[in-house]
Amino acid sequence: MLVEFLISAFVTMVVVVDPIGLVPSYVAITHGLPSRARRSVALRATLIAAVILAGSALIGDWLLRTLAISLPAFRIAGGLLLFSIASEMVFGVRIERQSQQAEQAIEEHVRNVAAFPLAIPLMAGPGAITAAILLAGRAGGDLMRLAILLAVIAAVLALCYVVFRLAPRISKWLGVTANVVMSRLLGVLLAALAVQFVIDGVRAALAG
Repeated sequence: MLVEFLISAFVTMVVVVDPIGLVPSYVAITHGLPSRARRSVALRATLIAAVILAGSALIGDWLLRTLAISLPAFRIAGGLLLFSIASEMVFGVRIERQSQQAEQAIEEHVRNVAAFPLAIPLMAGPGAITAAILLAGRAGGDLMRLAILLAVIAAVLALCYVVFRLAPRISKWLGVTANVVMSRLLGVLLAALAVQFVIDGVRAALAG
């Protein structure tokens, strides 16, 4: 039934992407950026993740098989890249944005953090890509079900954008000290997540 597929797809994507769980990471990653830049990061990251997940649903399985890339390999690579970002957060090695800096420099930073690590691998990570590919496989070539899946992906990522827009209010409420502590703590958690990505990837590769 189409309704059952819709519910299954929506629940799966919400759980895997976890919009609410992304809020602390978004706050930490965009710390120090002006309000306009934060909005730009949220929008860019949402659009990038939407393209990646929609593309995964449409041609993901074919592309990975064509390039001979396994999902475990993708997970390991994502984990290693995420760990580098996490280490910067823990040790405070962050690019400080001063008001006298050029707008071009800020815009470049916005593009960078929107693409990585926010869109990839936090929003459209190995888990979300895998879920999109598997759900597309369940559609079995049915255009209606595939359209439902694409609509679900768009809805979940739109929810992410709304949550991101509300995140600065939470950050302002916490205050400077709490934000600094949270940034360091999230860095440790992201590092642990990155290591887990690598462990899962290695385990899946060895099992295969």
